[in-house]
Amino acid sequence: MPVSTPVPMSATLAADEALARRRAAGERVLSMASGEIGLPVLPALRERLAAAAGENAYGPVPGSPELRAAAAGYWRRRGLATDPGQVVAGPGSKPLLFALLLAIGGDVAVPVPGWVSYGAQARLAGAEPLPVPTRPGEGGVPDPELLREAVTAARRAGRDPRAVVVTVPDNPTGTVAPPDTVRALAEAARELDLVVVSDEIYCDLVYDTSAPAHSPARYAPERTVVTCGLTKNLALGGWRTGVARLPDGEAGRELGTRLVSVASQIWSSPPAPVQSAAAYAFGEPPEVIAQVAAARRLHGTVVRAVAGHLVAAGAALAPVAATCYLYPDFAPLRDRLAAAHGVYDGDGVARFLGERHGVGVLPGSAFGEPAGSLRVRLATSRLYGADDGQRLAALAAPDPLALPWIAGAVAWAGEALADLAAGAGPAARRP
Repeated sequence: MPVSTPVPMSATLAADEALARRRAAGERVLSMASGEIGLPVLPALRERLAAAAGENAYGPVPGSPELRAAAAGYWRRRGLATDPGQVVAGPGSKPLLFALLLAIGGDVAVPVPGWVSYGAQARLAGAEPLPVPTRPGEGGVPDPELLREAVTAARRAGRDPRAVVVTVPDNPTGTVAPPDTVRALAEAARELDLVVVSDEIYCDLVYDTSAPAHSPARYAPERTVVTCGLTKNLALGGWRTGVARLPDGEAGRELGTRLVSVASQIWSSPPAPVQSAAAYAFGEPPEVIAQVAAARRLHGTVVRAVAGHLVAAGAALAPVAATCYLYPDFAPLRDRLAAAHGVYDGDGVARFLGERHGVGVLPGSAFGEPAGSLRVRLATSRLYGADDGQRLAALAAPDPLALPWIAGAVAWAGEALADLAAGAGPAARRP
């Protein structure tokens, strides 16, 4: 019997489970590995989901007309003219990304560092990821010149790259590639005849709303697929709803046909009750806009506080412009880390913070970094409270850092980082 392509469990989900086991065993842990946003469901969305609970028919494979129309409006308000016929919905942007790789076929260029599942999904699709480094401080978008070199070399070697994945804004770095780089990437994709798959799940979490992230669909609309969802801006990870915007034109329609065929064989149709609530959310009524704005302010405030501790510890850190992520490089401390702690790479940094201080982070190796890299990813997304009461207070607070549970979590992270840098400090936190 043939063996399926082996892939590891998602590093993020594996870290979540490991931290949950430690917490259940009575240890005190600080989860900064997870990308799940710890915020409550907006009441208006909860009410709409409950009202739609009786909708139990399959429905159209690409999604309900209401959801597709709402998603089209969402993109139009962001400068991307979109017809509902260009929209395909699915049970989360993650399965949509995988289905797109199946529909496009061939190998796929991925950014390094890049989200943990891009390479794994390519392998599951029977393809090979083609890693392409990003420019410093411009995470999520493969360097356009290096993309040309990598794709050209791969084709000479007999490989068949057909797509490039970009992430704007970026996970893991929390940075936003500037418009010139996105435009150059789009031009390179056109020259190389690549489909651009633009993962824009974080597009509403850019701190400076006067300088939003630019989608490659602005510069190469005929070949760019945009994916998005409600997992990050509205913290609805468990609702598993995503949408994809297909290019207009014949090539986009052909890709849409293949995508819907794949969807019909995997998930049949998105869950009907969730689609009803998602259509309301993508319509962006005032309460949704206010909730997203409050979340964006909260992320930015807490990220900047943790960034201050990282810089004070001596790590190199590009300015974070969006999301809840930080991606420091401890290379400036390489000699000290080796001498004081026997730490030689990001995996060692993650072990030190986890075992000695109960602070869970992810090593850069999970995001495709080469051996010896001293980069790790930290996420503030689970620091906002232990229950909905605390999380609502965090959303509403003029200064979230004045709340004791957030102040305590940030201080805890700061103590761990100071100990890592100095080689001496408090013992590991225990109950």
